[in-house]
Amino acid sequence: GSHDSFSYWVDDKSPVGPDQATAIKRLARISLVRKIIKKWSVTQNLTFKEQLEGGIRYFDLRVSSKPGEIGQEIYFIHGLFGIKVWDGLKEMNSFLEKHPKEVIFLDFNHFYAMDDSHHHFLINRIHSAFESKLCCVECVEYVTLLYMWEKKHQVLTFYHHPLYQEYPFLWPGNKMPAPWANTTNVHKLLQFLETTLGERSRYGTFHVSQAILTPRVKTIARHLVRGLKNTLVHR
Repeated sequence: GSHDSFSYWVDDKSPVGPDQATAIKRLARISLVRKIIKKWSVTQNLTFKEQLEGGIRYFDLRVSSKPGEIGQEIYFIHGLFGIKVWDGLKEMNSFLEKHPKEVIFLDFNHFYAMDDSHHHFLINRIHSAFESKLCCVECVEYVTLLYMWEKKHQVLTFYHHPLYQEYPFLWPGNKMPAPWANTTNVHKLLQFLETTLGERSRYGTFHVSQAILTPRVKTIARHLVRGLKNTLVHR
């Protein structure tokens, strides 16, 4: 799996996203500040196609509308706006067309600046991109690779919003728990991962282990120019 899966590219010329604090939005009117935010927003350097070719099958997705933009277009977001969700979904579908036995997990777990009309627009995009490849909600234990191949399904979509109930191909977010250590300390992260592995539900859900360090405000303040990769990732 990959974390903030889309953020191989974010637009440092666009306004800061609605996932950021008001103070950051004010500061980000300065071009240099947006460049620094970009250093802390990009979590990998591979496109969806390259991630899929490299073996990534679980995608952690955070999405937003662009406040003030006409229409209901939805974008990936992490501090700054990324590509249109529609473009990412099409790229994934092209890979699945060529590899009919591959299965991917799409975890839509954070939504910003979205009302119900935005959600319906996004959900229709998901359906348009994958159509019959979408696996409807089922008892988790039944969903083996053999089951997916027999049904010609390739996509499990988890949607952390009550509207999932209106669409049979959207799995509830609680079927994909992803406990988060929220630490910059490697030892604490490893302890957390060991503990949450032991606490996993034996039946009824999938599960994510977030093996990542998370910067705090003071981490970013101390290492502004170094960015996420040089400050935390190598460690």
